[in-house]
Amino acid sequence: MTVGFDFWDYAVFISYAVLILGVGLWVSRDKKGHQKNAEDYFLASKSLPWWAIGTSLIAANISAEQFIGMSGSGFASGLAIASYEWMAALTLIIVGKYFLPIFINKGLYTIPEFVEKRYSTNLKTILAVFWIALYVFVNLTTVLYLGSLALNTILGIPMVYGVLGLALFAAAYSLYGGLSAVAWTDVIQVIFLVIGGLVTTYLALNTVSDGQGFLQGLNVIVDRVPDHFDMILDESNPEYSNLPGISVLVGGMWVANLYYWGFNQYIIQRTLAAKSLREAQKGILLAAFLKLIIPLVVVIPGIAAYLMVNDPEIMARLGNVAQNNLPSLEQADKAYPWLLQFLPVGLKGVAFAALTAAIVSSLASMLNSTSTIFTMDIYKQYINKEAGDKATVTVGRTSAAVALVIACLIAPMLGNLDQAFQFIQEYTGIVSPGILAVFLLGLFWKKTTNKGAIVGALISIPIAMYFKVGANGWSDSPLFVDIPFMNQMGYTCLLTMGVIALVSYLQGKGADDPKGIPLTKGYFKTGPVFNIGAFTVMIVLTVLYSLFW
Repeated sequence: MTVGFDFWDYAVFISYAVLILGVGLWVSRDKKGHQKNAEDYFLASKSLPWWAIGTSLIAANISAEQFIGMSGSGFASGLAIASYEWMAALTLIIVGKYFLPIFINKGLYTIPEFVEKRYSTNLKTILAVFWIALYVFVNLTTVLYLGSLALNTILGIPMVYGVLGLALFAAAYSLYGGLSAVAWTDVIQVIFLVIGGLVTTYLALNTVSDGQGFLQGLNVIVDRVPDHFDMILDESNPEYSNLPGISVLVGGMWVANLYYWGFNQYIIQRTLAAKSLREAQKGILLAAFLKLIIPLVVVIPGIAAYLMVNDPEIMARLGNVAQNNLPSLEQADKAYPWLLQFLPVGLKGVAFAALTAAIVSSLASMLNSTSTIFTMDIYKQYINKEAGDKATVTVGRTSAAVALVIACLIAPMLGNLDQAFQFIQEYTGIVSPGILAVFLLGLFWKKTTNKGAIVGALISIPIAMYFKVGANGWSDSPLFVDIPFMNQMGYTCLLTMGVIALVSYLQGKGADDPKGIPLTKGYFKTGPVFNIGAFTVMIVLTVLYSLFW
């Protein structure tokens, strides 16, 4: 066993990096006589097939916050955190059937563009600013921080250099090539991600079973730490505030997932770039099936690490190297990087390539979507309405570079985070309930007015902050009680929908809004492949929750 990388680890990792950069730059090239236009750069020429969409959705989603953050949450709270992944599978089915037909029918570039068509330019601008701030100050910074944490833990690379290295890697192909480069390299990234993740899972389970293999290792952790396999936590569990029991299934988890998979630009942008609605729906279905197996890659290693560090016999077998960067409940995010140091030569490079693939693919996706929103919804709206394709693409690249620089400056400041995955969910949860309320009513209630949506979007922030700051210990008043953040999201969404409905009804006197979307059953008709696949996903989810309830 060796600490750090050997020659073959470097060889594997460098080969991966060269492959990604080579493919990214190759698909980014301009064909002879054709200059890249806005549709090429931001929507990959609307040419993505279903398998590229499905794999790209997972690559964009699975990043450092899953590999490192979710493994850390698995270390601290167990399999319950997998509800984010398994509930996402069901959410993807809903998005594919009920949201995508409307978005693709309207020929959107960005989600804020839908807001403009359904409501107004003013509301579009408010939400565009929300999203840009969220991507830059929460998502990009956290992914860079967690990635550099892994580099520091495994190779001893200082945090600042790790942040810069990951940023430059992602920028090298995504800034030039746009969504096409991001999506096609994601197909390769997912292969590394899954294979490398499974290698780490196998190693961890083989270690806890003392060399008796994957299945025996799974049996060992289920037997030895059964409390880490409870999907529905009770109030006595220390992690109840993060995963509040049955509310995970019927409450705020729906807010988090519907917002993320349905109205999040860097996710939904892949489906908007599909060849057709049917291709987009098949891609969504593939992503849903992949979601069912992701906990095996990102949660189980964290649970295995928890057993390893609390078993003196296993720690003795691992030797002195096991004391390096030892994870704890206070520093749970060290669990996954800690496991990687036990991989044999060569496989360590594969696993680290998988982790880097997850980080870089998400960075590239976030950068592309940040630049898309800024360029199409801010620059072309307020700065240069007559901007041509060349200017638009240039501004897209420049704005992505600026966002990356800001994120690089902030990322090293996140060093005191415990469970970064929960950090992302909590701070995204301040803005996501209001945005979800605006979209759901805008899509499915024709009486929703622009004024109602604007009032709701603006008031959702103080409502969310009341629950986050006021209701959690700010005062001894009975009005201020501790509320798990997931429940905070659910209450904020419901209250915001109530405000929007009330203002809209009073303004429109009960009449349909002129911009309301006329929906028919034909909008939501899906093919047999999608229907059979969706039914299969629901059966698998029922079995999983029955086993681990």
